[in-house]
Amino acid sequence: MLTISNVFMTFAWYGHLRHKATALWIVILVSWGIAFFEYCFQVPANRIGHEVYNAAQLKTIQEVITLVVFSVFSVLYLKEEFRWNYLVGFLFIVLAAFFIFKKW
Repeated sequence: MLTISNVFMTFAWYGHLRHKATALWIVILVSWGIAFFEYCFQVPANRIGHEVYNAAQLKTIQEVITLVVFSVFSVLYLKEEFRWNYLVGFLFIVLAAFFIFKKW
């Protein structure tokens, strides 16, 4: 459910970048409409997930999913290049996830 919510969120936040000729007020309304569906998946996912994970772990899962979804979106939808330094930065975030989930 978090992955689905992130797909909606990514389109709500960045999908308009391919439609720069569209009036900003229209883009905002469309983004709000898309964000509604994002919340329909995100809120129950976090409610259910909080039975197993704490809030910091849920946020970490969400951020990792966001990076994966955004990376695919930016390459396939926005036709942007994925650079090596993005990968290095993302790997540091994955390392952060390791420290958050590690039982010390």
